[in-house]
Amino acid sequence: MGGTLIAFLATVASDGLSNCTGPHYSARMTSNHARLFALLTAIVGAAALRLVPHPPNFTPIGAMALFSGAYLGRRWLAFAAPMSALLLSDLVLGFYRGQATVYLSVASIVMIGMVALKRRSALRVGLVALASSVLFFVVTNFGMWLFSGFYPRTMAGLEACYIAAIPFFQNTVAGDLFYAALLFGGFALLERSVPALRRAGDPQPA
Repeated sequence: MGGTLIAFLATVASDGLSNCTGPHYSARMTSNHARLFALLTAIVGAAALRLVPHPPNFTPIGAMALFSGAYLGRRWLAFAAPMSALLLSDLVLGFYRGQATVYLSVASIVMIGMVALKRRSALRVGLVALASSVLFFVVTNFGMWLFSGFYPRTMAGLEACYIAAIPFFQNTVAGDLFYAALLFGGFALLERSVPALRRAGDPQPA
């Protein structure tokens, strides 16, 4: 199935190319295959880390979504990869109230990655990861207030929900920053050391 997906992507990627049979095209497709495989492996691997014991809210979810939005060029795949990886890990961990708001947050963070991380630097990735942490906190705790039944559906109940969640927010921020550094920094190092992982047309690293 994975091979079929990559073969399909290679076919779609050929649109607009004037020479799809020459050696340069073949080399580009081989490079694209390797890059796509590495990106998808990183996303699935990050999702799998949810299954490892960790402090509350110290998860790779936000960083995984940012990474996908920033690196996966085909928009449907940028959303499908992290959402599918998240769903697979939820099948193991179990479903929960307010789960829809987690998926909504992930989709929103993918969009942030697409828009804000077209150009990437350590500072930019860190700032965008912080913004993603805030978005995740606001959206998921709104879902907790709305769906959990733990809080009255009043403004006082909503305020109480957000206040109760504040102690966990620092772990969300720490997790997003840590895993963003791991994913973005790790892949940047791989690109420097493995030429096949570089995007076609990118300059050679100094």
